[in-house]
Amino acid sequence: MKFPAGPAPDPAGSRGEHRIRSFHARRGRLTKAQEAAIDRHWARWGVELDGSPLDLAELFPAPDGGRLPVVVEIGFGMGDATAAMAAADPGTGILAVDVHTPGQGNLLALADRSGLTNVRVANGDAIVLLRDMLPPASLDGLRVYFPDPWPKAKHHKRRLIQPEFLALVTPLLRPDAVVHCATDWEPYAEQMLQVLTAAPGLVNRSGDTFAPRPPSRPLTKFERAGLAKGHVVRDLLFVRT
Repeated sequence: MKFPAGPAPDPAGSRGEHRIRSFHARRGRLTKAQEAAIDRHWARWGVELDGSPLDLAELFPAPDGGRLPVVVEIGFGMGDATAAMAAADPGTGILAVDVHTPGQGNLLALADRSGLTNVRVANGDAIVLLRDMLPPASLDGLRVYFPDPWPKAKHHKRRLIQPEFLALVTPLLRPDAVVHCATDWEPYAEQMLQVLTAAPGLVNRSGDTFAPRPPSRPLTKFERAGLAKGHVVRDLLFVRT
């Protein structure tokens, strides 16, 4: 399905360069509701990660004339947890990034159904967003929940949480902004802990270990399924100093 005014297959074009990517763009099969949500709402709530600087005040205006604090979420799946967090915290803008078209459509439909005005759905490479599109000290948080663990050793270089990634993220964070990661893949959790602990400008809120799941992060269907199989879910919360 092609959307003349919807998410583009490759919004950044050559800006993606030839580096290793931690994702694969996926169009997938859309339901009629997802397709209708993209047709109706992409022009207003969709963001193409094409490398052009973003005006966060325009994307997330506040009632007082300023802008909402903004959190970037990378990889939101079908968007159920994102919509729940947006509904629970309407005073925070969520810039939700993914490349899965059915998930994009589903989150747009959830936002419309719930009357959410603080969610924007970003299509494309999160690295382009972080590297080229946001000014320093502009974010109040980053969320990365259940990223692909790339379990084979030869694929570990594709994991998102790496020193190079955090070097892009940290300058974008305001003081006291929170980086919140979660995974149910124990080896990846250990790597995340090591990489985040070593990152300059970030401090572990739980000392030197993992954090309990905060109530602000809803359980997802994926997570419940993992817990039912005996998986151990690890949360990591680091604060920008």
